[in-house]
Amino acid sequence: MKVLVTGAAGFIGARLTEKLLERGDQVIGVDNLNDYYEVSLKLGRLGRFEKHTNFTFRKLDIEDRPVMAELFATVRPDRVVHLAAQAGVRYSLENPHAYIDANIVGTMNVLEGCRHNAVEHLVYASSSSVYGANTRMPFSVHDNVDHPVSLYAATKKANELMAHTYSHLYGLPATGLRFFTVYGPWGRPDMSLFMFTKRILEGQPIDVFNFGKHRRDFTYIDDIVGGVTGCLDKSATANPGWSSDAPDPGTSQAPHRIYNIGNNSPVDLMDFIATLEDCLGVAAKMNMLPLQPGDVPDTYADVTALVEDIGYTPGTPIRQGIENFVSWYKEYYKIP
Repeated sequence: MKVLVTGAAGFIGARLTEKLLERGDQVIGVDNLNDYYEVSLKLGRLGRFEKHTNFTFRKLDIEDRPVMAELFATVRPDRVVHLAAQAGVRYSLENPHAYIDANIVGTMNVLEGCRHNAVEHLVYASSSSVYGANTRMPFSVHDNVDHPVSLYAATKKANELMAHTYSHLYGLPATGLRFFTVYGPWGRPDMSLFMFTKRILEGQPIDVFNFGKHRRDFTYIDDIVGGVTGCLDKSATANPGWSSDAPDPGTSQAPHRIYNIGNNSPVDLMDFIATLEDCLGVAAKMNMLPLQPGDVPDTYADVTALVEDIGYTPGTPIRQGIENFVSWYKEYYKIP
């Protein structure tokens, strides 16, 4: 199978690419290698598979319409995994236009590429952030998500609406995945585990928002990738029982599905920090701060639909996942 992966140098994209190559797929990876965080880390991820005979890399911006049209017409992938995006809730307060360019315009170009080149199935990244002001736990794909609290979340909700429209108009099978706090080796430097580890080892205090009263459904990278590949292999289908009188947000009369992809087991932030301290053998200094604008106190994924439809089985314990990250971090940054 020929798979186009956007965001192939990103945290999830690189690990997914590695797994697809291991099982024999041909992968065309796309990334613009921007400097939102250290480019060397992105290059390091690519270095794990860039010489693989079934891998081709294209450095480009997904918001560049003519370039994306040429890419799809030339490559003609069987299936697409669209992960490229401007990530981060807090950065969306500083640079909102970056989110419109990458997440809205870029996704539009991907949808058009799929539409005009007979792509069999599009799997695209959404986010747990779309739940916004929702407080009923666990978060369910069958609940309304019309109250985002950050521009990042709003763009991800827009992506879901855009993909559904293309499924309805053009019969494009599309699956949206709401990722829940992904962590593990080769992770993103702007996420809590990476930032906490760096600052603790440097003897610097860590910023603990909402005075530590957070719960997060931390999900290990390999569990995430297992779910993504499972979805990639099973094209989205219409729900024959879908009713316009009582519309289910998670399914459709079009071939479009939405899934939560998380660990289904939220962890208290202070317990998470304590486990990291234990793995590092160093106590953290903490700045206890109020809730950040655009952030939500808790995330908790109901993954029932993903379990039923593709047999999704997240199984990495939080301690094992943190230990794996700490081992990678020390090796990568040559810390004794």
